Amino acid sequence: MPSTRHFREIIESAIDFAIIATDRDGVVTDWNSGAERIFGWRRVEMAGNPVDRIFTPEDIASERPRIEMSQSLAEGRANDERWHLRKSGERFWASGELMPLRSDTGEHRGFVKIVRDRTEPHEAGERLRLTEDRFQDLLQTMDSAFAIVEVRFDKDDTPVDYRFVEANPAFERQAGVDLRGKWVTEFAPNLERFWFETYGRVAKTGEPATFENYAEAFQRWFDVRAVKVGAAEDRQIAIFFTDATARREAQARLETSEASARANADRVQLALAAGAIIGTWVWDLRTDQFTVDEGFATSFGLDPALGRSGIRLEQIVATVHPDDRDGLMQAIETAISKGGAYAHQYRVLQADGAYHWIEANGRIDRDADGRPASFPGVLIDVGHRRAIEGERDQAIAALRALNETLERQVAQRSADLMRAEAQLRQSQKMEAVGQLTGGLAHDFNNLLAGVSGALELGAKRLNQGRLTEVEKYLEAAQGAAKRAAALTHRLLAFSRQQTLDPKPTDVNALVQDMMELIQRTVGPAIALRFVQSDALWPALVDSSQLENALLNLCINARDAMPDGGSVTIRSANLSIDEKAAAAQNVEPGEYLTLSVTDTGIGMSPDLISKVFEPFFTTKPLGQGTGLGLSMIYGFTRQSGGQVRIHSTVGEGTTVTLHLPRHCGVAAPQIVEDSPASPVKPAAGEAILIVDDEDTVRMLIRDVMTDLGYLALEAGDSLSGLKMLQSDLKVDLLISDVGLPGGMNGRQMAELARQSRPGLNVLLVTGFAEAAVIGAGDLPEGMTVLTKPFSVEALTARVQQILADR
Repeated sequence: MPSTRHFREIIESAIDFAIIATDRDGVVTDWNSGAERIFGWRRVEMAGNPVDRIFTPEDIASERPRIEMSQSLAEGRANDERWHLRKSGERFWASGELMPLRSDTGEHRGFVKIVRDRTEPHEAGERLRLTEDRFQDLLQTMDSAFAIVEVRFDKDDTPVDYRFVEANPAFERQAGVDLRGKWVTEFAPNLERFWFETYGRVAKTGEPATFENYAEAFQRWFDVRAVKVGAAEDRQIAIFFTDATARREAQARLETSEASARANADRVQLALAAGAIIGTWVWDLRTDQFTVDEGFATSFGLDPALGRSGIRLEQIVATVHPDDRDGLMQAIETAISKGGAYAHQYRVLQADGAYHWIEANGRIDRDADGRPASFPGVLIDVGHRRAIEGERDQAIAALRALNETLERQVAQRSADLMRAEAQLRQSQKMEAVGQLTGGLAHDFNNLLAGVSGALELGAKRLNQGRLTEVEKYLEAAQGAAKRAAALTHRLLAFSRQQTLDPKPTDVNALVQDMMELIQRTVGPAIALRFVQSDALWPALVDSSQLENALLNLCINARDAMPDGGSVTIRSANLSIDEKAAAAQNVEPGEYLTLSVTDTGIGMSPDLISKVFEPFFTTKPLGQGTGLGLSMIYGFTRQSGGQVRIHSTVGEGTTVTLHLPRHCGVAAPQIVEDSPASPVKPAAGEAILIVDDEDTVRMLIRDVMTDLGYLALEAGDSLSGLKMLQSDLKVDLLISDVGLPGGMNGRQMAELARQSRPGLNVLLVTGFAEAAVIGAGDLPEGMTVLTKPFSVEALTARVQQILADR
């Protein structure tokens, strides 16, 4: 085991380290030779003295020695780097470590401090820091932009990007963007290859580059100096650059100005050579003296000798045309007061005794005090130009007159075309009316033939006493009459004049209820399916008319697939904005759509344009009336909706109905009960029948009489109103809507209700006078029955009204 003496020899040999031992109060107990060399005190001088001697006064004031002792006890050591004092009073920078000194039993006996002189490294570091600070200050304050750039190369060692590792504020100012820490392609993905290749070459070869180039991404010119920095593997370069945009633009402006000046000088020389400039002058404004050349003097009819000695303004103005003098003087005064360029045309008297047009061009030059000093200029002969301008003005006037004539002719032609278009539209209307009336005549002739023939044969069999054969002829006549009623119903639908009863309708439920009927109608060769929207809005429509329309569409789809196919019915919600509404000729808003799609033969665009025309059909003669789609179109439009057809030849057709949404709950589906047994009228119940058609009035009267009612009659509205305003007992008014006598049926009923508030009214009509009836907005106790109607329908309606009183 080493002896104490051996340890002492080791400590004493560490001459670069001051090793100081103290007791627990910081009094020096040992001091090695390294401490003597570093601090200057000998061991005998320090033994028994506080260790505070080696600390600076400011550290002693802040009790730094006590703080280090406490820290070493708490943490096992206390490190510091700070200024210390030598015996000479000189300060030096030292790094030290203080550790607690303990006995074998762990008792705290004092402290040991090891100190090393680090003055030279510290001062070198300080010098380096100051140098770096000065360098940073220089970079931060200099006007030139500076950046350290790291160049990125691909696997082929081709430069593809570079990143700005460091940049000074001038970089951001001149580049117009802060790119520190970013790759340049993030900001400028389309940066020119020149920049990558130039910086890559400097990074690889170490050869500096100095150049000036334009960067489209930054929209600036840059004057650049690039040099390699750091290790070769870092691929870094330093770039210094300045924004050269202003200088380049100024240089371009200067070059343009110089080119313009050269061009102007060339033009002046050419003008002088060609005689365009006929004279020059310089007017000294302070002395009112003109110095002119011979051409100027000749132009004004003056002696050329006067031009060299000086001419006053009044002498020059004397030769100007009297009508032009005031304008000339005003132009000169304006130029002198405002400065800048001067140009004025006037006439002067020349040696030939005639006035000639010239143009004077000049400018006002000012002295150092800003006062007008001189007025140089040139004279240009504009006589030829003025003559050309006069001819031009005459030509323009003639052209204007011609244009006015052409405008009148165009207006007349446009009016003729508009009249021709109006005549064409009228012709087309008449053609459509002819087609409509022709179709009506054809169909009604067939129906009337059936009615009249059946009635004629029925009457003949009655006269012959063959009563058993009469019934079949009556049934034939009644069937023809019903077909005629269906035809008029379709015509009214097409013309949008039918009487509709729009109600909130659950279209999904309506279609589901019809699926069995539709499947039976289209037959087993057609696959039928219904794709419904789960959240379908209610529609405001006449449900019976919608059922007819849907059945018609499915029948048309079946006929388009003679070899079988599929029919798909779809329902959906649709919101139409203003733009789409204008394109589809419908009001903007919310609609539900019901579409029927087949896989049939399809239709051409020309055929689609005709399908809504009345009596137009693609079916063979006798297999279609041509009113099915026109009826659907009229019903949908009258309901506030629209119909759209999309078809491709050979692929199929889709017909879509747009129906207006009802913002509420759909009415429940009503299941009709079986016909009720006849109701016996109450004793003395009276019905007033008002109709201008004698036959209709007679039929209604006979039906009412057969039912046991007292039937009263009137042939016009005035007669009917008089009876209603009398004391006659009237339990029900049955009236046509269109009546002679100065008022219609509803007006008559409303006047009658003033004296008979509880009067029940049944309006019958063969036409939907929407404005008269009120489009479904009838008061309580007033209903509508559409002609033609069956006796059973009339009977049921009358009995229902009277039973509900």
